[in-house]
Formats: sequence, structure tokens, C-alpha cells
Amino acid sequence: MYRRPYAGGAMGCGPAYGGYWGRAYRRPKYNVPINVADNKTYYEVYVYALGFSKEDIKVAVVDDMLYVTGTRPIDENYKPNFRLQEYPIKSFERVLQLNGKVDAENIRARQENGVLIVTLPKSPDAQPPVQEVEIV
Repeated sequence: MYRRPYAGGAMGCGPAYGGYWGRAYRRPKYNVPINVADNKTYYEVYVYALGFSKEDIKVAVVDDMLYVTGTRPIDENYKPNFRLQEYPIKSFERVLQLNGKVDAENIRARQENGVLIVTLPKSPDAQPPVQEVEIV
């Protein structure tokens, strides 16, 4: 189900992203962290969009891609002088390829404690077949 849409290897794993030799990890600008859980009949995507209300977040499926975007209003006079910034303050976007393994018509989303949880039901082709064992 999940495959990063970036070319050139896994994002955040190689030297270009600080994954080796003790360098710090650098998250792409305007991104929030996610976790993807693989259950028997569905996937769950946990989007850690802290500070964004459910009214600020949109979830859409276009061309077998899941788009999770968030935008919230920020006062124009608010110009923080960050020493380190790991979370976006105004907007974010995450895109996941579904690879034809998700029943897009039955996707559901809910927000709990600042975490958006998107439930992606697996299509019948993506579910493992049941193996019946004959008792002799």
C-alpha cells in the first residue's frame, strides 16, 4: 500500500538526509510525521498534525494517491525567530501512493488528541487469502 512518491530511495535514510555519520535528521519543509499500521483488513495512517484542528485538515484521494493537507490562519505579525523548527506552523502536505490496494470509497478519518487517524480499508485483492486446513 504505502510507497513514498519520492525518487532516489527512501526519504530520510541516506547521507543526503543526515541518516548516517551522526548528522541530524532533516524533515522536508512543510511536512508532519506519520505512522502507517498494516492490519488484516485495513491500514491506519496516523498523521501527527499537532496544533491543526479537524477543520484545518483536508483528506482526499486523487489518481490512487492519498493527500492529507492542512492549512491554518496565522497572524501576519507573527514572525517567530526559530532556532530549530520541526513542525510546520501554517501548512503541511503528505502524499501516499495507494497502489490499488485500498477501497477508496470507504476511507474514514477521525482526530484524537491532535492526531489524525485515517482508516484505509484494504481492497479484496490486498487481503491475504484464508487458508483452510482439512482435519483428518
